[in-house]
Amino acid sequence: MRLSYPTTIKIIRVPCTGKVDTLHIMRAFEKGADGVYVVGCREGDCHYNSGNFRAKKRVEQAKELLDAIGIGGNRVRMCNLSSSDGPLFVKYAEEMHERICAAGPNPIKLAVKNRSTAEAGSKLAAPS
Repeated sequence: MRLSYPTTIKIIRVPCTGKVDTLHIMRAFEKGADGVYVVGCREGDCHYNSGNFRAKKRVEQAKELLDAIGIGGNRVRMCNLSSSDGPLFVKYAEEMHERICAAGPNPIKLAVKNRSTAEAGSKLAAPS
């Protein structure tokens, strides 16, 4: 049975969520992501002992940073699932997709797009 989740979600695999740093999450927003959904092992079941606990702290740090800079910490979420929780993964992915749709596009992406449009317009208006 194949499960389907929103096609707007891009999966980036890592050996352990403990390898996901706050910088990686922030870089995703810098590159135009509208939201970040980190899925790790169930608490206590991490193959690397405490990777999912480190990831949880880093996701919380990213939420605080995103709130502080006005993007919104609600654009980041961490869930703990096992490999047999496919239907739950889909449920959380759909919830995250709805949350991001409600929040709208990433303000950084909009600012870059507006700046590019303004620069393109100024180049067209420049005398030759």
